[in-house]
Amino acid sequence: MDFDLSEEQSILKDSLDRLLADKYGFEDRKRHMAAPEGWSAQMWSQYAEMGLMALPFAEADGGIGGTPVETAIVMESLGKALALEPYFSTVVLGGSFLRFGADDDQRAEYVPAVAEGSLKLAVAQLERNSRYDLHHVETTATKNGDGFVLDGQKSVVLNGDSAGKFFVTARTAGGTRDEGGIGVFMVDAAADGVSVRGYRTQDGARAAEVTFDKVKVGSDDVIGDPEDGLALARRVVDAGIAALTSEAIGVMSAMHALTVDYLKVRKQFGVPIGQFQVLQHSAVDMFVAIEQARSISLYATMMADSDDADERARAMHAAKAEIGRGGRIVGENAIQLHGGVGMTMELAVGHYFKRMTMLDMAFGDADHHLRALAAKGGLMAA
Repeated sequence: MDFDLSEEQSILKDSLDRLLADKYGFEDRKRHMAAPEGWSAQMWSQYAEMGLMALPFAEADGGIGGTPVETAIVMESLGKALALEPYFSTVVLGGSFLRFGADDDQRAEYVPAVAEGSLKLAVAQLERNSRYDLHHVETTATKNGDGFVLDGQKSVVLNGDSAGKFFVTARTAGGTRDEGGIGVFMVDAAADGVSVRGYRTQDGARAAEVTFDKVKVGSDDVIGDPEDGLALARRVVDAGIAALTSEAIGVMSAMHALTVDYLKVRKQFGVPIGQFQVLQHSAVDMFVAIEQARSISLYATMMADSDDADERARAMHAAKAEIGRGGRIVGENAIQLHGGVGMTMELAVGHYFKRMTMLDMAFGDADHHLRALAAKGGLMAA
C-alpha cells in the first residue's frame, strides 16, 4: 500500500505549514488567545481562502470533495502549531453532521456558509452525568406541532461561544440511558431560550456551557430520524476521533522536536546534555511512540468514512487507546528532559503537553477505549 502523499496533498500540507510557521509562532498564539473570540479571525479568513473549510464536503454541495486523508493533513498541521481556531468543531464535527445526516435542502443551505467561513458550528452532546456515553441523554425534545421544544443543558461544548448553530442531541422518547429515542437537532445560537457561557479550557482553547430553556425548533431543523439519531452521533464522533489522532501526531511531533533541540543547547558539566546516553534513549522512546501512534492514526483515517459501524468503532477504540498511551510517553519525557522549565507558561513544550492531555480525554481516554475494544473482542473480529 502506498502511503506517500499525492502532489495535491503535498501542496496542501506545504502551504498550510508555511502559513502557520509565518503567522502562528508561540507569541502569536498568545496574542490570538487574548482576542475576544479566543482565536484569530484573520487566520480563520485565511483558512477559508485556502479552501480548508470546504475540504470534506462534496463538490455538489459546494465543497472540494476531499477525503479523510486531507482532513488528517490539516489536523496534523494545526496540531503542530497549537492552532486555536474552531476548525475541528465547525468543519470536522459539525461538517460530519451535515455530510452524514443532513438532507439535500439542509446541505444546500448550510454547507456554502461553512465553506466560506461565515458560519461556525458546534456540537452539544456532552452532559454533566454522561461521562463518555453518547446514549446518556437527559436533554429532552418534546413534540410541539410539526416541531419540537428542547430543554436541558450541555457541557464542554467546544467553541460553543463562537458558534452560530448548534447540533444538539436530545431525547424524544425512552429513558435517560436508552439507545433509542435520541434525535439530533440544529439550533440557532441566537434562538429564544438559548444561553451560552463561554470559558477557556486548560489548554487555551474555548468551550461553553449551553442551556436550552423551552427552545422551539422546526421540523426542518431535525437532522435525520428524531428517534434514531444515536448511530449518526456515533459516526460523527468516530470521524472526530480520527481527526484528533492526526492532531495528536502533530502535537507529539512538535514536543519531540522541541525536546531534541533543547538537548542540543542545554549544557551540564560543560557539555550538551544530549550527549548523555540515557537522555538519548529517552528521546528515542519518544520517537518510537510517535511512529507507533502514526501507524494507528493512519488506520483510523482510512476507516473514518467506513459504512461498517462495528469495524469503524474498533478502529477508533484502538487508535484512541494507542494515541493516549503514546501521548503520555512523549509528554512525560518531554517535560522530564526539559526539567523544571518545561512546566512554566513561558515555554511552549508545557502548552503542548496540556493539549495532548486534552486530546487524550476527548471522547474517552485511553483506558475507556481499551476497555471498549476488549469488550468487542479486539481490533479484528473473531
